[in-house]
Amino acid sequence: MRLRRLIADAFHAPRSGELEELRDALFTLDADGTILSVEPGGHAPDAERLPAGQVLLPGFVDLHVHAPQYAQLGTALDLPLEDWLNEYTFPLEARFADLDFAETVYRALIADMLALGTTSALHFATIHVPATNRLAEICLELGQRAVIGKVAMDHPETCPEFYRDASAEAAVDGSRAVIAHIAALPDNAGLVAAAITPRFVPSCTDACLEGLGRLAAETGVRVQSHVSESDWEHGFVRTRMGRSDAETLVHFGLMPAHSVFAHATHLSPSDMDLLRERGAGVAHCPLSNAYFANAVFPLRRALESGLRVGLGTDISGGPAPSIFEAARMAVAASRMREGGVDADRPPSERGAGPSRVDMRTAFHLATRGGAEALGLPVGAFMPGLKFDAMAVDTTARDGTIRVFGQTGERLLEKILHGASRPNIARVWTDGVERHRR
Repeated sequence: MRLRRLIADAFHAPRSGELEELRDALFTLDADGTILSVEPGGHAPDAERLPAGQVLLPGFVDLHVHAPQYAQLGTALDLPLEDWLNEYTFPLEARFADLDFAETVYRALIADMLALGTTSALHFATIHVPATNRLAEICLELGQRAVIGKVAMDHPETCPEFYRDASAEAAVDGSRAVIAHIAALPDNAGLVAAAITPRFVPSCTDACLEGLGRLAAETGVRVQSHVSESDWEHGFVRTRMGRSDAETLVHFGLMPAHSVFAHATHLSPSDMDLLRERGAGVAHCPLSNAYFANAVFPLRRALESGLRVGLGTDISGGPAPSIFEAARMAVAASRMREGGVDADRPPSERGAGPSRVDMRTAFHLATRGGAEALGLPVGAFMPGLKFDAMAVDTTARDGTIRVFGQTGERLLEKILHGASRPNIARVWTDGVERHRR
């Protein structure tokens, strides 16, 4: 059912470091779900009103999801990254040649993400064109705003024989086919878009990277990949290419505006400048970084440099599918980076200097920050943006929020630190209800 008017108490963070509380606000939408006006203390006789105890938040934006890996969420995270990929991940992703299997996993993933308040996502699929097309169709059917890419990986020395593109040409042609399919989806109206998706530089031959760069210039679509994720990837690319990961992506024409690159824990200051100058962004994945990245992303430094940053769950390198969990870990990781972890070192030598961020910053990254990185018209309650939102029930008996008179920012802190799936009462994209508890 499409909303036209709604009265609710709401919070949003349209700019980093800023938080706005909208008390008893009247939201008016047009027929396409675009916000026409937001009036605190507004009134309209035909408006729906959220029940007492429910709070409206912008829908979350997840900037890094390996959609097929939902089937192995929480599996074998004790292994080194290369072993985890070769023993579990690549064999799993190869199964998506089976369209029935892909349907089962993708349908469960998108429904569960919506139920957790994630209204927008940037998805890696697999090398398979039919299954990637099916993911796009499911996102459109269930109503998740999504940017989706067929994974390109053709290098015979770094990709297993049973799971790689047959050639550079096959990788590029498959990517082009997915872009065309998504562009032709009926009744799409911009909810689902395509992305060119080299898995990462080590998985692609030079010919593949060159072809994908030409395709990016030809089509104008976004690019997504990993960048300087770990000691291994960062060093491998520099040895092979004679330049950094970020410089390599630029060299091949794979860093257009509103492209997003995951992890970035080993970016140099000049690499950060390169992403900022190109209008690209970083998907900060603090949970999976703790398992696989060998470092903590310098989030505060990145934000102070003007780099666009949002949050990613990195399903399934990250074991939790909820952006609530990513936001909590982003704050915790920033404090660990600042304070350090080795008690045998003196406090003055233990940390990396001023690094901490607070939960209001994490809330911005989870909403408008991620939307700005990806170039989506969502993430805040402002005229001209789409009404993508969730109603959080702070009174749900089976939920994990307990309020004892807290109001204002302290109430939002309760929600962000405590909410879980039973607390998500309703979810909308484009003003259309997509989930109801």
